[in-house]
Amino acid sequence: MISSLVLMLAAFSVFAGIASAHVTVLPKETTQGSYEVFTVRVPSENESVSTTQVKVVISPDVNITRFEPKPGWKYELERDGSDKITSVTWIAEGSGLAPTEFGHFNMQGKVADGATEIVWKAYQIYQDGSVVEWLGAQDAEKPASVTIVNPKPADGSDEHHSPVTQEEDKKEQTHEEVKETTSPSNAPLYVSIAALIAGLLALVISLKKA
Repeated sequence: MISSLVLMLAAFSVFAGIASAHVTVLPKETTQGSYEVFTVRVPSENESVSTTQVKVVISPDVNITRFEPKPGWKYELERDGSDKITSVTWIAEGSGLAPTEFGHFNMQGKVADGATEIVWKAYQIYQDGSVVEWLGAQDAEKPASVTIVNPKPADGSDEHHSPVTQEEDKKEQTHEEVKETTSPSNAPLYVSIAALIAGLLALVISLKKA
């Protein structure tokens, strides 16, 4: 039983690592009509070559107008006939993202008033010319990232979201983890886990004595 539990936990860890390795756009939720800073998180998955370009297609459900400068990278824009930005491509001026690295690319814009979700199609280009296309549905092997858009507030006002630094993002994640750990609603769960661990230890001790 213990070995089965260990195998299940190991399998879950591997799956979680694979799922988190996709190109994603944060935040995962926003609001209709809001001014939002979107962060493209790019892991370099190829074990032998670096990521040197990242192209993101801009959905009609958001009007992106500004981009944060990123040292070591430049960017190129594509526009339609109305001068709306339809895609951005970040291009490494040096070696790019090594196989063990990841990068954040920030852009800012306004979410459409009638949007319900923003689908972010992305292309990850490696130094050897190979391309990974993040275009699929959520259950696909290479899904496009999706930002859910919540209805506009009842007062009809537009929300302005300030840029979030990586340090602030890390602090916020730590704060949320502490909140979840200390939340009273989680108490029964932790009691159950403690009871399970105690039961497993008792089983191991009894088997050794036998």
